[in-house]
Parts: sequence; structure tokens; C-alpha cells
Amino acid sequence: MDLFAVIAEGKIREAIENGEFDDLPNKGKPLDLDNMAHIPEELRAGYTILKNAGVLPEELELKKEIVSLQKLIDSCHEENERNSMQKKLTYKLLKFDMMMENRRLNHALGSYKYKIYRKLGIY
Repeated sequence: MDLFAVIAEGKIREAIENGEFDDLPNKGKPLDLDNMAHIPEELRAGYTILKNAGVLPEELELKKEIVSLQKLIDSCHEENERNSMQKKLTYKLLKFDMMMENRRLNHALGSYKYKIYRKLGIY
């Protein structure tokens, strides 16, 4: 465990011992993971249809493929086949990394754009 995780765990335990989490709303109730309050209203029906159809977002589908390929590589004994699967895995890992980096850049640019607009009085 890295240093930050150890510090965070310590702070969380300390807060629990001090009773800082005792008055939280919905304490003792199960989490509503199907709550779509964070999704724009016009997209909720589409998300529900995709969820009910078992369709995953592209990055999660890719992550599943990566895990499957890694398991296959770990159990493969033939060198040629192992090398071929390793190339596929490397490609999928790069694609996943690029997808996630693009998401971070888009989020950062959107946040920066909002700050500029607010500074200019547009928002």
C-alpha cells in the first residue's frame, strides 16, 4: 500500500472513531447504484436501454478483453501463440490508455474552458 493510501486509511479510521460519520444521510441503507441523477435527463432512457441489454461502455468492454487476454497468456504454453496474444494485449492496453487519456484531456479542457468563460463573464 502506498503512503497516501495509508494516510487516508488512518484519517478515515480516526473519523469513524470520532463519530464523524454517524449522522450521514441514508446511514445503514443500501446504496442505490441505479440512481441516474448524475446523467442528463435526455440520456437516461438510452442508458437504461443499454444497461438492460447488457451493453457496456467501450472502455469497460476493452478492459474485459484485456483481462481475458491476460488470463489466456498466463495459461498458454506454446511460445508462438503466446507471442501473438501478447501483441494483441499490448495493442489493447495502448488503445485503453489512449482512450482514458483522451477522457482526462477532454475533462480538463472542459473545466479550463468553463473557467475562462466565467472569467470573461460568459457564464
